Amino acid sequence: MSTTETTIASKSNLVPIAIIAGVFFIFGFVTWINGALIPFMKTINELTEAQSYLVASASYISFVLMALPASSILSKIGYKKGMSLGLLIMAIGALVFIPAAEARTYWVFLTGIFIQGIGMTLLQTAANPYITILGPIESGAKRIAIMGIANKTAGALGSLIFGALLLSGIDDVKEKLTRVSVEEKKVLLDQMADSVFVPYLVMAVVLVILGILIRKAPLPEVEAVAEEKTPEGETAKTSIFQFPHLWLGVLTLFVYVGAEVIAGDTIIAYGISLGFDAEDAKFFTTLTLLAMVVTYAIGVVLIPKYLKQGTALVYSALLGLVFSVCILMTTGFTSVCFVAALGISNALVWPAVWPLTLAGLGRFTKTGSALLIMAISGGAIIPPLYGRLVDGEKGELIAKGVEETLAIANAATSSYWVLIPCYAIILFFALKGHKLKSWSKK
Repeated sequence: MSTTETTIASKSNLVPIAIIAGVFFIFGFVTWINGALIPFMKTINELTEAQSYLVASASYISFVLMALPASSILSKIGYKKGMSLGLLIMAIGALVFIPAAEARTYWVFLTGIFIQGIGMTLLQTAANPYITILGPIESGAKRIAIMGIANKTAGALGSLIFGALLLSGIDDVKEKLTRVSVEEKKVLLDQMADSVFVPYLVMAVVLVILGILIRKAPLPEVEAVAEEKTPEGETAKTSIFQFPHLWLGVLTLFVYVGAEVIAGDTIIAYGISLGFDAEDAKFFTTLTLLAMVVTYAIGVVLIPKYLKQGTALVYSALLGLVFSVCILMTTGFTSVCFVAALGISNALVWPAVWPLTLAGLGRFTKTGSALLIMAISGGAIIPPLYGRLVDGEKGELIAKGVEETLAIANAATSSYWVLIPCYAIILFFALKGHKLKSWSKK
Protein backbone atom coordinates (compact mmCIF):
# COMPACT_ATOMS: atom_id res chain seq x y z
CA MET A 1 0.00 0.00 0.00
CA SER A 2 1.36 3.42 -0.92
CA THR A 3 1.80 6.32 1.51
CA THR A 4 -1.23 8.06 0.00
CA GLU A 5 -3.37 4.93 0.39
CA THR A 6 -2.21 4.58 4.01
CA THR A 7 -3.25 8.14 4.72
CA ILE A 8 -6.67 7.59 3.19
CA ALA A 9 -7.07 4.44 5.28
CA SER A 10 -6.40 6.27 8.56
CA LYS A 11 -7.70 9.38 10.30
CA SER A 12 -8.69 11.30 7.17
CA ASN A 13 -11.53 8.89 6.40
CA LEU A 14 -13.65 10.02 9.35
CA VAL A 15 -15.34 12.78 7.34
CA PRO A 16 -15.94 10.58 4.26
CA ILE A 17 -17.33 7.81 6.50
CA ALA A 18 -19.75 10.30 8.07
CA ILE A 19 -20.86 11.52 4.62
CA ILE A 20 -21.36 7.99 3.28
CA ALA A 21 -23.29 7.14 6.47
CA GLY A 22 -25.61 9.99 5.49
CA VAL A 23 -26.04 8.41 2.05
CA PHE A 24 -26.88 5.05 3.65
CA PHE A 25 -29.38 6.86 5.90
CA ILE A 26 -31.14 8.26 2.84
CA PHE A 27 -31.63 5.06 0.89
CA GLY A 28 -32.44 3.23 4.12
CA PHE A 29 -35.31 5.64 4.68
CA VAL A 30 -36.59 5.23 1.12
CA THR A 31 -36.16 1.45 0.99
CA TRP A 32 -37.85 0.51 4.25
CA ILE A 33 -41.06 2.46 3.73
CA ASN A 34 -42.07 -0.45 1.47
CA GLY A 35 -43.35 -2.29 4.55
CA ALA A 36 -46.04 0.39 4.92
CA LEU A 37 -46.55 0.82 1.17
CA ILE A 38 -47.44 -2.85 0.57
CA PRO A 39 -50.66 -2.98 2.68
CA PHE A 40 -51.46 0.60 1.60
CA MET A 41 -51.19 -0.26 -2.12
CA LYS A 42 -53.05 -3.51 -1.58
CA THR A 43 -56.02 -1.55 -0.21
CA ILE A 44 -56.21 1.42 -2.57
CA ASN A 45 -55.64 -0.69 -5.70
CA GLU A 46 -57.55 -3.78 -4.47
CA LEU A 47 -54.69 -6.23 -5.05
CA THR A 48 -53.92 -9.86 -4.25
CA GLU A 49 -51.04 -10.75 -1.90
CA ALA A 50 -48.71 -11.55 -4.82
CA GLN A 51 -49.63 -8.33 -6.66
CA SER A 52 -49.02 -6.20 -3.56
CA TYR A 53 -45.45 -7.50 -3.24
CA LEU A 54 -44.67 -6.07 -6.68
CA VAL A 55 -43.94 -2.91 -4.67
CA ALA A 56 -40.73 -4.64 -3.56
CA SER A 57 -40.14 -6.06 -7.04
CA ALA A 58 -40.39 -2.67 -8.75
CA SER A 59 -37.74 -1.31 -6.41
CA TYR A 60 -35.30 -4.21 -6.49
CA ILE A 61 -35.58 -5.25 -10.16
CA SER A 62 -33.90 -1.97 -11.09
CA PHE A 63 -30.71 -3.31 -9.52
CA VAL A 64 -30.59 -6.06 -12.20
CA LEU A 65 -31.20 -3.71 -15.09
CA MET A 66 -29.02 -0.81 -13.94
CA ALA A 67 -26.11 -2.29 -11.96
CA LEU A 68 -23.72 -2.78 -14.90
CA PRO A 69 -24.70 0.57 -16.53
CA ALA A 70 -24.19 2.16 -13.11
CA SER A 71 -20.71 0.64 -12.91
CA SER A 72 -19.93 2.10 -16.34
CA ILE A 73 -21.27 5.51 -15.30
CA LEU A 74 -19.16 5.48 -12.13
CA SER A 75 -16.05 4.61 -14.13
CA LYS A 76 -16.60 7.79 -16.14
CA ILE A 77 -17.80 10.27 -13.51
CA GLY A 78 -16.44 8.82 -10.24
CA TYR A 79 -18.07 7.83 -6.96
CA LYS A 80 -19.01 11.31 -5.73
CA LYS A 81 -20.78 12.53 -8.87
CA GLY A 82 -22.44 9.12 -9.14
CA MET A 83 -23.94 9.41 -5.66
CA SER A 84 -25.15 12.93 -6.41
CA LEU A 85 -26.78 11.78 -9.64
CA GLY A 86 -28.41 8.87 -7.81
CA LEU A 87 -30.05 11.22 -5.31
CA LEU A 88 -31.44 13.44 -8.08
CA ILE A 89 -32.91 10.42 -9.89
CA MET A 90 -34.54 9.30 -6.65
CA ALA A 91 -36.14 12.75 -6.38
CA ILE A 92 -37.69 12.29 -9.84
CA GLY A 93 -39.11 8.94 -8.73
CA ALA A 94 -40.67 10.57 -5.66
CA LEU A 95 -42.37 13.18 -7.85
CA VAL A 96 -43.98 10.43 -9.97
CA PHE A 97 -46.05 9.49 -6.90
CA ILE A 98 -48.04 12.71 -7.28
CA PRO A 99 -49.67 11.89 -10.66
CA ALA A 100 -49.88 8.24 -9.53
CA ALA A 101 -52.01 9.29 -6.56
CA GLU A 102 -54.19 11.49 -8.76
CA ALA A 103 -54.88 8.60 -11.14
CA ARG A 104 -54.81 5.88 -8.43
CA THR A 105 -53.13 3.67 -11.01
CA TYR A 106 -50.91 0.89 -9.69
CA TRP A 107 -48.48 0.75 -12.63
CA VAL A 108 -47.77 4.49 -12.25
CA PHE A 109 -46.92 3.96 -8.57
CA LEU A 110 -44.67 1.07 -9.58
CA THR A 111 -42.98 3.32 -12.18
CA GLY A 112 -42.14 5.86 -9.48
CA ILE A 113 -40.76 3.12 -7.25
CA PHE A 114 -38.74 1.73 -10.17
CA ILE A 115 -37.21 5.17 -10.92
CA GLN A 116 -36.28 5.54 -7.27
CA GLY A 117 -34.71 2.09 -7.53
CA ILE A 118 -32.54 3.31 -10.43
CA GLY A 119 -31.28 6.13 -8.24
CA MET A 120 -30.62 3.74 -5.38
CA THR A 121 -28.72 1.45 -7.75
CA LEU A 122 -26.30 4.26 -8.49
CA LEU A 123 -26.02 5.05 -4.78
CA GLN A 124 -25.43 1.43 -3.80
CA THR A 125 -22.99 0.74 -6.64
CA ALA A 126 -20.94 3.74 -5.53
CA ALA A 127 -21.31 3.69 -1.75
CA ASN A 128 -20.75 -0.01 -0.94
CA PRO A 129 -17.39 -0.53 -2.68
CA TYR A 130 -16.34 2.99 -1.65
CA ILE A 131 -16.79 2.29 2.06
CA THR A 132 -15.32 -1.22 1.66
CA ILE A 133 -12.02 -0.03 0.14
CA LEU A 134 -11.81 3.24 2.08
CA GLY A 135 -9.78 1.37 4.72
CA PRO A 136 -8.27 -2.08 5.34
CA ILE A 137 -10.32 -4.92 3.82
CA GLU A 138 -10.11 -6.82 7.16
CA SER A 139 -12.27 -4.16 8.83
CA GLY A 140 -14.59 -3.69 5.87
CA ALA A 141 -17.46 -5.41 7.72
CA LYS A 142 -17.01 -3.00 10.62
CA ARG A 143 -17.35 0.06 8.38
CA ILE A 144 -20.35 -1.42 6.57
CA ALA A 145 -21.90 -2.26 9.96
CA ILE A 146 -21.65 1.44 10.83
CA MET A 147 -23.39 2.17 7.54
CA GLY A 148 -26.00 -0.42 8.47
CA ILE A 149 -26.78 1.42 11.70
CA ALA A 150 -27.46 4.59 9.71
CA ASN A 151 -29.44 2.64 7.09
CA LYS A 152 -31.69 0.73 9.48
CA THR A 153 -32.18 3.65 11.89
CA ALA A 154 -33.48 5.60 8.91
CA GLY A 155 -35.56 2.59 7.91
CA ALA A 156 -37.15 2.43 11.36
CA LEU A 157 -37.97 6.15 11.19
CA GLY A 158 -39.30 5.83 7.64
CA SER A 159 -41.47 2.86 8.60
CA LEU A 160 -42.91 4.72 11.59
CA ILE A 161 -43.50 7.99 9.73
CA PHE A 162 -45.01 6.45 6.62
CA GLY A 163 -46.89 3.88 8.67
CA ALA A 164 -48.55 6.72 10.55
CA LEU A 165 -49.22 8.71 7.36
CA LEU A 166 -50.46 5.87 5.14
CA LEU A 167 -51.93 3.27 7.49
CA SER A 168 -53.71 5.48 10.00
CA GLY A 169 -57.40 4.64 9.85
CA ILE A 170 -56.91 1.93 7.20
CA ASP A 171 -58.90 -0.61 9.25
CA ASP A 172 -61.93 1.70 9.32
CA VAL A 173 -61.61 2.35 5.58
CA LYS A 174 -61.42 -1.39 4.79
CA GLU A 175 -64.51 -1.98 6.94
CA LYS A 176 -66.43 0.80 5.17
CA LEU A 177 -65.45 -0.55 1.75
CA THR A 178 -67.45 -3.71 2.42
CA ARG A 179 -70.75 -1.84 2.80
CA VAL A 180 -70.67 1.26 0.58
CA SER A 181 -71.75 1.80 -3.02
CA VAL A 182 -69.31 1.71 -5.95
CA GLU A 183 -69.20 5.52 -6.14
CA GLU A 184 -68.64 5.93 -2.41
CA LYS A 185 -65.93 3.29 -2.58
CA LYS A 186 -64.13 5.22 -5.31
CA VAL A 187 -64.26 8.43 -3.25
CA LEU A 188 -62.86 6.68 -0.16
CA LEU A 189 -60.00 5.08 -2.11
CA ASP A 190 -59.18 8.35 -3.92
CA GLN A 191 -58.98 10.20 -0.60
CA MET A 192 -56.73 7.51 0.79
CA ALA A 193 -54.45 7.65 -2.27
CA ASP A 194 -54.08 11.44 -1.91
CA SER A 195 -52.32 10.93 1.44
CA VAL A 196 -49.03 10.23 -0.41
CA PHE A 197 -48.94 13.68 -2.04
CA VAL A 198 -47.28 15.78 0.70
CA PRO A 199 -44.81 13.11 2.00
CA TYR A 200 -43.41 12.38 -1.46
CA LEU A 201 -43.24 16.06 -2.41
CA VAL A 202 -41.20 16.74 0.73
CA MET A 203 -39.05 13.69 -0.01
CA ALA A 204 -38.32 14.98 -3.53
CA VAL A 205 -37.23 18.39 -2.25
CA VAL A 206 -34.96 16.88 0.40
CA LEU A 207 -33.35 14.51 -2.13
CA VAL A 208 -32.60 17.36 -4.54
CA ILE A 209 -30.95 19.39 -1.77
CA LEU A 210 -28.88 16.41 -0.63
CA GLY A 211 -27.89 15.62 -4.22
CA ILE A 212 -26.45 19.12 -4.56
CA LEU A 213 -24.70 18.96 -1.18
CA ILE A 214 -23.08 15.57 -1.83
CA ARG A 215 -21.66 16.96 -5.08
CA LYS A 216 -19.72 19.54 -3.05
CA ALA A 217 -18.76 17.16 -0.23
CA PRO A 218 -15.05 16.48 0.51
CA LEU A 219 -14.91 12.87 -0.67
CA PRO A 220 -11.52 11.54 -1.86
CA GLU A 221 -11.31 9.17 -4.85
CA VAL A 222 -10.10 5.72 -3.77
CA GLU A 223 -9.18 2.58 -5.71
CA ALA A 224 -8.99 -1.08 -4.69
CA VAL A 225 -5.68 -2.76 -3.93
CA ALA A 226 -4.34 -4.59 -7.00
CA GLU A 227 -5.11 -8.29 -7.47
CA GLU A 228 -2.67 -11.00 -6.47
CA LYS A 229 0.43 -11.58 -8.63
CA THR A 230 2.08 -14.82 -9.72
CA PRO A 231 5.71 -15.48 -8.71
CA GLU A 232 6.74 -14.25 -12.16
CA GLY A 233 4.97 -10.98 -11.47
CA GLU A 234 2.20 -11.51 -14.01
CA THR A 235 -1.45 -10.87 -13.21
CA ALA A 236 -2.94 -14.04 -11.74
CA LYS A 237 -6.48 -13.43 -13.03
CA THR A 238 -7.54 -12.25 -16.47
CA SER A 239 -11.34 -12.64 -16.26
CA ILE A 240 -14.13 -12.01 -13.77
CA PHE A 241 -15.17 -15.63 -14.32
CA GLN A 242 -11.97 -16.84 -12.64
CA PHE A 243 -13.23 -15.85 -9.17
CA PRO A 244 -15.58 -18.59 -7.84
CA HIS A 245 -15.91 -16.84 -4.49
CA LEU A 246 -17.32 -13.80 -6.32
CA TRP A 247 -20.13 -15.78 -7.98
CA LEU A 248 -20.93 -17.61 -4.78
CA GLY A 249 -20.98 -14.23 -3.02
CA VAL A 250 -23.45 -12.94 -5.62
CA LEU A 251 -25.73 -15.94 -5.03
CA THR A 252 -25.43 -15.45 -1.27
CA LEU A 253 -26.34 -11.77 -1.49
CA PHE A 254 -29.27 -12.63 -3.80
CA VAL A 255 -30.91 -14.96 -1.27
CA TYR A 256 -29.94 -12.73 1.65
CA VAL A 257 -31.66 -9.64 0.24
CA GLY A 258 -34.74 -11.74 -0.46
CA ALA A 259 -34.75 -12.96 3.14
CA GLU A 260 -34.13 -9.46 4.50
CA VAL A 261 -36.97 -7.97 2.46
CA ILE A 262 -39.33 -10.73 3.58
CA ALA A 263 -38.43 -10.03 7.22
CA GLY A 264 -38.99 -6.29 6.88
CA ASP A 265 -41.69 -5.92 4.24
CA THR A 266 -44.02 -8.83 5.06
CA ILE A 267 -44.20 -8.40 8.82
CA ILE A 268 -46.90 -5.70 8.83
CA ALA A 269 -49.12 -7.63 6.42
CA TYR A 270 -48.35 -10.80 8.39
CA GLY A 271 -49.45 -9.17 11.64
CA ILE A 272 -52.68 -7.97 10.01
CA SER A 273 -53.34 -11.50 8.67
CA LEU A 274 -53.01 -12.81 12.24
CA GLY A 275 -55.71 -10.40 13.41
CA PHE A 276 -53.69 -7.43 14.66
CA ASP A 277 -55.07 -3.97 13.92
CA ALA A 278 -53.11 -1.99 11.33
CA GLU A 279 -52.60 0.70 14.01
CA ASP A 280 -50.56 -1.84 16.00
CA ALA A 281 -49.05 -3.79 13.08
CA LYS A 282 -47.50 -0.64 11.56
CA PHE A 283 -44.83 -0.80 14.31
CA PHE A 284 -43.73 -4.34 13.45
CA THR A 285 -41.22 -3.39 10.71
CA THR A 286 -39.58 -1.11 13.25
CA LEU A 287 -39.03 -4.12 15.53
CA THR A 288 -37.14 -5.90 12.73
CA LEU A 289 -35.02 -2.84 12.01
CA LEU A 290 -34.25 -2.15 15.67
CA ALA A 291 -33.06 -5.76 15.99
CA MET A 292 -30.73 -5.10 13.06
CA VAL A 293 -29.44 -1.81 14.52
CA VAL A 294 -28.57 -3.44 17.86
CA THR A 295 -26.77 -6.29 16.08
CA TYR A 296 -24.92 -3.83 13.84
CA ALA A 297 -23.70 -2.01 16.96
CA ILE A 298 -22.44 -5.30 18.39
CA GLY A 299 -20.66 -5.97 15.10
CA VAL A 300 -18.95 -2.59 15.18
CA VAL A 301 -17.50 -3.43 18.60
CA LEU A 302 -16.53 -7.04 17.87
CA ILE A 303 -15.32 -6.97 14.22
CA PRO A 304 -12.49 -7.59 13.45
CA LYS A 305 -10.76 -7.50 16.85
CA TYR A 306 -12.84 -10.19 18.57
CA LEU A 307 -14.87 -11.69 15.74
CA LYS A 308 -13.82 -12.47 12.18
CA GLN A 309 -16.11 -11.55 9.31
CA GLY A 310 -16.51 -15.16 8.23
CA THR A 311 -17.37 -16.31 11.76
CA ALA A 312 -20.00 -13.58 12.11
CA LEU A 313 -21.54 -14.83 8.87
CA VAL A 314 -21.70 -18.43 10.18
CA TYR A 315 -23.51 -17.33 13.35
CA SER A 316 -25.90 -15.17 11.31
CA ALA A 317 -26.85 -18.05 8.99
CA LEU A 318 -27.40 -20.46 11.88
CA LEU A 319 -29.62 -17.96 13.70
CA GLY A 320 -31.58 -17.41 10.48
CA LEU A 321 -32.29 -21.13 10.21
CA VAL A 322 -33.34 -21.35 13.87
CA PHE A 323 -35.65 -18.30 13.70
CA SER A 324 -37.22 -19.50 10.43
CA VAL A 325 -38.15 -22.84 12.00
CA CYS A 326 -39.51 -21.01 15.06
CA ILE A 327 -41.79 -18.87 12.85
CA LEU A 328 -43.28 -22.03 11.36
CA MET A 329 -43.83 -23.65 14.75
CA THR A 330 -45.48 -20.71 16.54
CA THR A 331 -48.41 -18.37 16.00
CA GLY A 332 -49.74 -14.98 17.10
CA PHE A 333 -47.40 -12.32 18.48
CA THR A 334 -44.75 -14.96 19.26
CA SER A 335 -44.48 -15.77 15.56
CA VAL A 336 -44.34 -12.06 14.71
CA CYS A 337 -41.48 -11.67 17.20
CA PHE A 338 -39.51 -14.43 15.47
CA VAL A 339 -40.00 -12.64 12.12
CA ALA A 340 -38.66 -9.49 13.78
CA ALA A 341 -35.79 -11.53 15.27
CA LEU A 342 -34.64 -12.25 11.72
CA GLY A 343 -33.22 -8.73 11.95
CA ILE A 344 -30.60 -10.18 14.31
CA SER A 345 -29.61 -12.91 11.88
CA ASN A 346 -29.68 -10.57 8.87
CA ALA A 347 -27.72 -7.61 10.24
CA LEU A 348 -24.15 -8.82 9.73
CA VAL A 349 -24.71 -10.75 6.48
CA TRP A 350 -24.44 -7.76 4.14
CA PRO A 351 -21.42 -6.27 6.01
CA ALA A 352 -19.61 -9.62 5.91
CA VAL A 353 -20.46 -10.72 2.36
CA TRP A 354 -19.19 -7.53 0.68
CA PRO A 355 -15.56 -7.59 1.92
CA LEU A 356 -15.36 -11.40 1.73
CA THR A 357 -16.52 -11.27 -1.89
CA LEU A 358 -14.49 -8.24 -3.03
CA ALA A 359 -11.26 -9.49 -1.42
CA GLY A 360 -8.59 -10.03 -4.07
CA LEU A 361 -10.62 -8.76 -7.05
CA GLY A 362 -8.28 -5.82 -7.67
CA ARG A 363 -9.06 -4.17 -11.02
CA PHE A 364 -12.21 -6.28 -11.22
CA THR A 365 -13.61 -4.67 -8.06
CA LYS A 366 -16.03 -2.29 -9.83
CA THR A 367 -17.39 -5.10 -12.01
CA GLY A 368 -17.64 -7.36 -8.96
CA SER A 369 -19.46 -4.61 -7.11
CA ALA A 370 -21.91 -4.25 -9.99
CA LEU A 371 -22.61 -7.99 -9.89
CA LEU A 372 -23.23 -7.79 -6.13
CA ILE A 373 -25.60 -4.89 -6.72
CA MET A 374 -27.44 -6.99 -9.31
CA ALA A 375 -27.85 -9.62 -6.60
CA ILE A 376 -30.10 -7.17 -4.76
CA SER A 377 -32.72 -8.37 -7.26
CA GLY A 378 -33.34 -11.16 -4.76
CA GLY A 379 -35.60 -8.59 -3.14
CA ALA A 380 -37.62 -8.45 -6.36
CA ILE A 381 -38.06 -12.20 -6.75
CA ILE A 382 -38.21 -13.93 -3.37
CA PRO A 383 -40.85 -11.75 -1.61
CA PRO A 384 -43.38 -12.12 -4.49
CA LEU A 385 -42.64 -15.85 -4.36
CA TYR A 386 -43.65 -15.73 -0.70
CA GLY A 387 -46.82 -13.85 -1.74
CA ARG A 388 -47.66 -16.52 -4.33
CA LEU A 389 -47.13 -19.25 -1.76
CA VAL A 390 -49.53 -17.45 0.59
CA ASP A 391 -52.17 -17.09 -2.15
CA GLY A 392 -51.81 -20.74 -3.18
CA GLU A 393 -51.89 -22.14 0.34
CA LYS A 394 -54.83 -19.87 1.25
CA GLY A 395 -56.80 -21.12 -1.77
CA GLU A 396 -56.17 -24.75 -0.87
CA LEU A 397 -57.25 -24.24 2.74
CA ILE A 398 -60.43 -22.41 1.75
CA ALA A 399 -61.22 -25.20 -0.71
CA LYS A 400 -60.95 -27.65 2.21
CA GLY A 401 -63.55 -25.66 4.14
CA VAL A 402 -61.24 -23.63 6.40
CA GLU A 403 -62.69 -20.22 7.31
CA GLU A 404 -61.05 -17.46 5.20
CA THR A 405 -59.50 -15.46 8.07
CA LEU A 406 -57.91 -18.58 9.57
CA ALA A 407 -56.81 -19.77 6.10
CA ILE A 408 -54.99 -16.48 5.45
CA ALA A 409 -53.23 -16.63 8.85
CA ASN A 410 -52.14 -20.25 8.41
CA ALA A 411 -50.99 -19.67 4.82
CA ALA A 412 -48.99 -16.57 5.79
CA THR A 413 -47.22 -18.52 8.55
CA SER A 414 -46.47 -21.74 6.65
CA SER A 415 -45.12 -19.89 3.59
CA TYR A 416 -42.14 -18.63 5.60
CA TRP A 417 -40.48 -22.00 4.82
CA VAL A 418 -39.02 -20.20 1.78
CA LEU A 419 -36.46 -18.64 4.16
CA ILE A 420 -34.82 -21.96 5.08
CA PRO A 421 -32.99 -22.60 1.76
CA CYS A 422 -31.91 -18.95 1.75
CA TYR A 423 -30.09 -19.25 5.07
CA ALA A 424 -28.67 -22.65 4.07
CA ILE A 425 -26.94 -21.00 1.08
CA ILE A 426 -25.61 -18.22 3.31
CA LEU A 427 -24.21 -20.84 5.68
CA PHE A 428 -22.40 -22.62 2.83
CA PHE A 429 -20.77 -19.37 1.69
CA ALA A 430 -19.74 -18.59 5.28
CA LEU A 431 -18.16 -22.00 5.86
CA LYS A 432 -16.59 -22.71 2.48
CA GLY A 433 -17.75 -20.56 -0.43
CA HIS A 434 -15.75 -17.41 0.36
CA LYS A 435 -12.54 -19.47 0.57
CA LEU A 436 -12.81 -20.77 -3.02
CA LYS A 437 -10.41 -18.42 -4.83
CA SER A 438 -9.98 -20.69 -7.86
CA TRP A 439 -12.06 -23.26 -9.74
CA SER A 440 -9.03 -25.55 -9.65
CA LYS A 441 -8.21 -27.62 -6.53
CA LYS A 442 -4.52 -26.82 -6.89
